[in-house]
Amino acid sequence: MRKLKLDDLNRPDIEEFKAQEKLPVVVVLDNVRSMHNVGSIFRTADGFALQKVILCGITAQPPHRDIEKTALGATQSVDWIHYSDTIQAVVDLRASGYQIVAIEQAENSKMLHTFKPDSNKKYALIFGNEVEGISDEVMLKIDECIEIPQFGTKHSFNIVISAGIVLWDFFAKLKLR
Repeated sequence: MRKLKLDDLNRPDIEEFKAQEKLPVVVVLDNVRSMHNVGSIFRTADGFALQKVILCGITAQPPHRDIEKTALGATQSVDWIHYSDTIQAVVDLRASGYQIVAIEQAENSKMLHTFKPDSNKKYALIFGNEVEGISDEVMLKIDECIEIPQFGTKHSFNIVISAGIVLWDFFAKLKLR
């Protein structure tokens, strides 16, 4: 078996990426503290060809070297916007026809493996602060809540791991049927 070289991967350039069909998903980061996490989310958003990343509150914005360290240029390919207030982002997303989905441990959440995204809907997936999670105010505004099943002693996954798991699940359920 031969490991593929970068040229073998046949990836689109930024212009081609911006023009290609996107997964009908935006990621909303609710007051995420770590710039490395922000950069990793951008890179994951590029990998799954998401529509956009929305940075809210204290979440750092590009350009910044600590974001780029993990984004590896994905801040150039993935569309993004900043809102000072996550609630306003949610209001605007809902007005644009997005289903608002929190990724959180909450009462009446649906386990990820049982959640069936509708291919006729657009989704805004909210990921919260590394310590506090999604704010209580934002939780009052969501349409649904998805929880990732866990079986170990820790109470949560890192935000980047959570995003990777959830975004792969959405991609597989919406694109690989």
